[in-house]
Amino acid sequence: MKKIATIGPEHSQSWQAAVQYDGEAEILLYPHVMALLDAFTAGEADYAILPVYNTREGEKKQYFRFFDRIKSGYWVDNVILHSNLSLGVFNEEDTLEDLKMLVGKREVFTQCEEFIENRLPGITEMSVQDIAVAIAEIRESGAIKGRAVIDNAETLTAYGLRIIEREVAPHNRTRYAVLGHNLAPATGYDATTLITEPLDDRVGILVDILGEFSRRGISIVDMRSENDLKTQKLRIYLEAEGHIQSDIMANAIEHIESRVIQQRGVIRLLGSFPRVDMRTKYVKSFGFIGTGAMSKWFARRLESEGYEVLMTGRKTTLRPEQMIDKVDVVIVCVPISVTSATVRKFGPMIGNGKALILLAGESEETIKSALDVTSDEVEVMLVHNLWGPQAATMKDKNAIVVRTARSGMFCSEFEAFLYKHGADIYHDTPSKHDLLMGIGQKLPTVISVALAMTLNENNITSEDIASHCTLTSLYPILAMSRVHSQNPRTYAEIMSTAGDSRKIVSDFVKNLDKVIQMADAASIPVLCTLIDENAEHLTDAFLQARMQQAKAVDEVLGRMI
Repeated sequence: MKKIATIGPEHSQSWQAAVQYDGEAEILLYPHVMALLDAFTAGEADYAILPVYNTREGEKKQYFRFFDRIKSGYWVDNVILHSNLSLGVFNEEDTLEDLKMLVGKREVFTQCEEFIENRLPGITEMSVQDIAVAIAEIRESGAIKGRAVIDNAETLTAYGLRIIEREVAPHNRTRYAVLGHNLAPATGYDATTLITEPLDDRVGILVDILGEFSRRGISIVDMRSENDLKTQKLRIYLEAEGHIQSDIMANAIEHIESRVIQQRGVIRLLGSFPRVDMRTKYVKSFGFIGTGAMSKWFARRLESEGYEVLMTGRKTTLRPEQMIDKVDVVIVCVPISVTSATVRKFGPMIGNGKALILLAGESEETIKSALDVTSDEVEVMLVHNLWGPQAATMKDKNAIVVRTARSGMFCSEFEAFLYKHGADIYHDTPSKHDLLMGIGQKLPTVISVALAMTLNENNITSEDIASHCTLTSLYPILAMSRVHSQNPRTYAEIMSTAGDSRKIVSDFVKNLDKVIQMADAASIPVLCTLIDENAEHLTDAFLQARMQQAKAVDEVLGRMI
């Protein structure tokens, strides 16, 4: 029979966590964490369970230090215990007004602090290590009137106390670490916990360590640092998304040790385990209509967050009509030119209480179609991601979110997913989105195609460009080359968008003609005045911020070479 060691007594929260983890196992109870860890290390138990985080208390910092005592074994799993802390009395006639002394564990008082301050101000608190012993001693003394105990409802009931207040600490959840003797296998939805030895002092070391995870698109779930008690050198505790056996995680840790910290063996693996999320998730499943590269890009990342993802398209066995009933959120991600038609075809099939998210580059007509054909009880939102499937991460990339009056908690959860992965989110109205996309995508693409045509017509080669461009004029040339090195359908779709983006292109053509006429007439003073007037709309802050982005692009391109 499996043996699980945890902190007693029976019916304690730790005991409940062990039972929740495996109700068939033999539960071994120990008076405190040190005894628990010693027993686990000695092999007396197959698993050990101890609390590491509470939603009301925060981290149980002392427990992280206890990991130093474990010379073998790993953190292999977690248990989330919803604690129903309640108030129990000995005397059948006691009410809140009669209470003079409150008995409980120190951490329970912390978790119930709000209730005690509001409902029992000024009451005497008696902190105890063992609730069972304390209850027995109070009964033996006979001084039961005016005394109460705060603990979980199951414990109070088991020891014969009358509960007069339930759930005195709402939203109270405790996370328990499960320690095992062997590393847990990868599940595809994992996290890894690491601890460093005391680190030599160096300016920026924490930032540099985090930067290595960030650059690889690894999200940090939890982190804290403190000075080692003996050496007063920095120690870092990290929980990051991904399994230690994945190449991306292993490479990150190897690089941090060898290049950033430059101390081999300074990072100790505590364990990898199925990822635990203390947040409430409302969405369980997403379904894609469209199986292109961008759909697959998003699908992989949603799956890494623990969501179920179904893919449908023209060639899939699972049809969109079948998929829609199986998911909470339907995502339409198809070429711009057929987005509205796709929405009008499948939108009416989406049931009440679900959501439709449009991954699209054109807003006004697409959203109008979605609102027209779906029920008022269906959430609707548009997201325009300004990156392609070649991107390694969303970090520092722009995402335009167009919410509607029907964008609810499902839509907000998807937006939170974008934010978590580092996207810079901007909110637009439908018309503003389409107008600005004329500037951000349609016009630059039209110019790139026209520029390439011009170079071709004049027999200008890539060598000619390299030898005669300034650094400033090289940027539009690079943009032109990028357009012509990727999927032509994507850019043809961008150029063919309707709505207010067309106004941007037509206005540009008119203004280009005016500038050409001024230039041909050698109207230099007029052109100078025009440039000065234009400069008023382009602030120094804008230039500095966009130059930072340009440097980031240079860095990425440099790594690709």
